[in-house]
Amino acid sequence: MAPRHVVEMSTSHATHGVCVRGTELFLDTRRSTPRGAASFDVHATPAVTVHVIHSPTTKPTADSRWPLDPDIEVVVTIDVTSRTIDDNQVKISYYNREGNELAVAWLYLTCVDVSLDVDVSRSGRVKSKGKDKAKWTWGPDGQGAVLLVNCDRDSPGAGGTDSGQADIRTLADLQDMSVMLLRTQGPSAIFAEYQVVLHVPETDADKVRVFHATRGDSHPHYKPVLGPDKLSYVLDRAGLGDSTFYVEGLAFPDRGFSGLVSFSASLLEVPHKDSPGTPIFTDTVVFRVAPWIMTPNTQQPLEVFVCSIKQGSDSNEAFMEGLRALLRKANCKLTVCSEQDTRSDRWIQDELEFGYVEAPHKTFPVVFDSPRNRGLKDFAFKKILGPDFGYVTREPPGKSVTSLDSFGNLDVSPPVTVRGKEYPLGRILIGSPLPWASGRRMSKAVRDFLYAQQVQAPLEVYSEWLSVGHVDEFLTFVPAFDRKGFRLLLASPNACYQLFREKQRQGHGEATQFIGLKGTEKKSIDEILADESLRSDNRHVQRCIDWNRDLLKQELGLSEQDIIDIPQLFVLTGSRADALFPDMVNMLVLGRHLGIPKPFGPAVGGRCCLEQRVRELLEPLGLSCTFIDDFFSYHVLAGDVHCGTNVRRKPFAFKWWHVVP
Repeated sequence: MAPRHVVEMSTSHATHGVCVRGTELFLDTRRSTPRGAASFDVHATPAVTVHVIHSPTTKPTADSRWPLDPDIEVVVTIDVTSRTIDDNQVKISYYNREGNELAVAWLYLTCVDVSLDVDVSRSGRVKSKGKDKAKWTWGPDGQGAVLLVNCDRDSPGAGGTDSGQADIRTLADLQDMSVMLLRTQGPSAIFAEYQVVLHVPETDADKVRVFHATRGDSHPHYKPVLGPDKLSYVLDRAGLGDSTFYVEGLAFPDRGFSGLVSFSASLLEVPHKDSPGTPIFTDTVVFRVAPWIMTPNTQQPLEVFVCSIKQGSDSNEAFMEGLRALLRKANCKLTVCSEQDTRSDRWIQDELEFGYVEAPHKTFPVVFDSPRNRGLKDFAFKKILGPDFGYVTREPPGKSVTSLDSFGNLDVSPPVTVRGKEYPLGRILIGSPLPWASGRRMSKAVRDFLYAQQVQAPLEVYSEWLSVGHVDEFLTFVPAFDRKGFRLLLASPNACYQLFREKQRQGHGEATQFIGLKGTEKKSIDEILADESLRSDNRHVQRCIDWNRDLLKQELGLSEQDIIDIPQLFVLTGSRADALFPDMVNMLVLGRHLGIPKPFGPAVGGRCCLEQRVRELLEPLGLSCTFIDDFFSYHVLAGDVHCGTNVRRKPFAFKWWHVVP
């Protein structure tokens, strides 16, 4: 709460003061009360509004005089900026019990305008004199300005992100910043005795940088005035109207940083040149740094990334042919990353995750680079970071990472409503051990970052039962035109055994998997169903998936009708599982077009029975299934189609600040 601005009145000499337009000025009448005074009245020039605050039992006399009770306060406000010094007057007259005037106290006031303004209404424009500017609230009726982390690279030749530069090198950089206006108006002579200071709390200073736009000889100049090494800035030429400042974010919300930052403009009375000054008025505004937001499979695909691997027996050229055919159907852009740029690392899903940041005036994509740091370690920074394409990463202390730090272990659901609570941007899914168990876990630095974004409430699911340990090995989401607008697909050993038993009963027990694949162990349906060790492995896997099924139903508000079981078998290596054949839920989702790992299942009537069952499950939803051969280029290397691709998607139309976390 701002301190009250109090002016001490005197009957021995006139008092001169400054007030800020629209604010309350409290008059200390007690110290100037002459001996024998019993009542007083107040008169003022037309621009001054006088309020006498009193208890309900205290009443003025017929001639508008007030008793000198201790509970009475006199407050004045002025809503017109002064043209000249001392152009507003307040006169307080004191009277004795007989009604005779004993003394008069005069106050000469100069009214100035000091206002710090930002886009409180989130309309993309700064409007002056917003209410409750020091508060930031969520929801469609909320208010408060938004700040972007300036994490792209608009400046050619800059080494890192623009936020790492202490100056503005290109005008495009200004578009990534939020405007803040400081309005100062009033007689110029008054600002010789009063300073206007813009300041930021020490706790916020390393999260932001502020530039003052000033006119140079021939072009605008942007002077860095606040930031990690500067907490305050004295406005050189106060009183001349609006001063424009550009604010850039330097840090995303994270552990220990809620995302809220504040700035204040204070009017200081400076009696001497070297005096630190006394604040008589402070105006404060609050920004929230825009969170990094993931996009689910239900969002429109804009660009697919894949790594070209031409060398060796595990070349992915055949895979690329199948992928290009899918993208022609989906009418989606394909970006092929060269083997030189990727250093022969094909697992682009594991290295990075595409998301975006949004303010009312600007939206741009931001790539989140995982701490996995294999061949693709520098790819996002060197090849994706650029104009209007941001970059963020988190590294655990000591650089100790596991497979669960790869971003195949990071997904996000479509929008859901759970027990009446809406998640309009979906919920992030992180693969983890069971809540009470030890084991491999995504780095705390990454998890802290994801939780701190607030708008996609992360949910940790159980993935540590897998050798690689990624959520995309047993679940995915596909769009649908009914119910909730999507289906959750879960890998299902039970569904696979049910299909194989059905084919065995129909007389197809000799149908064999992996036909045409050299060097693979070929098993018939009869042999698979007779393999007790394999059956035991898959009973365990099914229990692990069922644990997740119950969790996802509860935490995403799903029913059985929202879930589709995709036939899949696994095999245990030690205590952890790998897919026995290409993992069909590890698919690429491009609108209604699905790129599914070709399972090379037993052929019945000349058709793979696994492919046929998946078509029967998904095509009624309006989905188109394209099966892509990734067997030698991805599957035998412990991944599939989703692991080897990545998709940049269209941001949500829903504004994140309308979320109620």
